[in-house]
Amino acid sequence: MIARIRGKVIENDGSSVVVDCNGVGYEVQVPSSVSFHLPVDSEGDLFVRHVVREDDQALYGFLSSGQRRTFDMLRDVKGCGPKTSLAVIGDLGEEAALTAILTQDVKLLTRVPGVGPRLAERIIVELKDKVPQVELDRKLAAVAIADRRKPIEDELVDALVGLGYRRGEAEAAADKARNEAETVPDQLKVALRSLTR
Repeated sequence: MIARIRGKVIENDGSSVVVDCNGVGYEVQVPSSVSFHLPVDSEGDLFVRHVVREDDQALYGFLSSGQRRTFDMLRDVKGCGPKTSLAVIGDLGEEAALTAILTQDVKLLTRVPGVGPRLAERIIVELKDKVPQVELDRKLAAVAIADRRKPIEDELVDALVGLGYRRGEAEAAADKARNEAETVPDQLKVALRSLTR
């Protein structure tokens, strides 16, 4: 299976790119947000998921392994095929999509073409317990990479800061969340709910 492709972008139509790898052109379906970062003649480096179906096979490309993991999670939901999963990441972005699932924001998910209220609810029900740990692991990895020498003193606050919240509001939300939940993933979920109100 193809997991990663690196080469020169020779075509980009907004929804797919062709990447030339040593004379072989691979057509890769990408979210619109990823397409923007891959102009023709640039060097493309994509994390790829090779999806084989009964009547088709395609490559789907992402800028990070986290985006690819989010795509895989969405694709596991019945009715949310590869194209819809790609649209969720392209239209909302990985951060907003995961936050919408955590906070059970049906309205935000239904902004994506092809995602109606029923599918949005199914995505939330099937993924809400998977997202907290995935999101926390990803944020903690980012914090560790940013400064490997600094010990992580507060996983919950660091995860919230990594999501874009100010440290002060992250600390306040974390304190409140610790009174309502015991595990860090559950605390993250509670904190995100209070911050998005």
